[in-house]
Amino acid sequence: MFIGHFAPAFVAAAVSPERPRLGAMFVAAQLVDWAFFTLALFGIEAMRIDPKASVMVPFDLHHMPYTHSLLGAGVWAAAFLGVVAIYRRSLRLGVLAGMVVLSHWVLDLLVHVPDLTLDGTPPKLGFGLWNMPWVAMPLELGLTFGAFAFYLARTRGPAGPPLVLVAVMLVLQTVNWFAPHPAAAGPFLYIQALVAFALLTVLAAWVGENRWFRRRGGLATSAW
Repeated sequence: MFIGHFAPAFVAAAVSPERPRLGAMFVAAQLVDWAFFTLALFGIEAMRIDPKASVMVPFDLHHMPYTHSLLGAGVWAAAFLGVVAIYRRSLRLGVLAGMVVLSHWVLDLLVHVPDLTLDGTPPKLGFGLWNMPWVAMPLELGLTFGAFAFYLARTRGPAGPPLVLVAVMLVLQTVNWFAPHPAAAGPFLYIQALVAFALLTVLAAWVGENRWFRRRGGLATSAW
């Protein structure tokens, strides 16, 4: 699951005409992976390349208790909830942002082979759709484009920014699916992932700056 993680971000940004912006919700959607790849850079969490790990993804995610356990994801969600609630002075918006963070673990549960945990210790969980590309790929695209369409239906503005965003998302997803797999896990791979997240977040923020919320009667109000 890569761009599919951003589906909850689109929905969350569409259901509330208040801040935070779409860019902030994109951060929320991948906050767990932001944390994982950052911790991996410092050797706190770890992965390795194993072509036999699954049909689609050659990553053996063997040590990630602080980010990809349900407890760990819950802590990250609570922290982001608090930041948004305090900064925007809205508990409701904080809860919405926290739910987007927590959605990451739920979506990972669908596709990961058993490598997720509840609290960092066995049993390891995962429904393993990475072993069924004919299910995992349409699911990811369906979630992403369904949520994207919902966001567009709830907002109005120039078509250019959202089309650029979704085009870049598709390019990165294509690379994720079909590019040659890395020979080994290491800093280059981790930084590459963080750069991809940053690029999409910048584009999402740009989209949010150029969209307005639809109101009954054909009016629109800027909430970005």
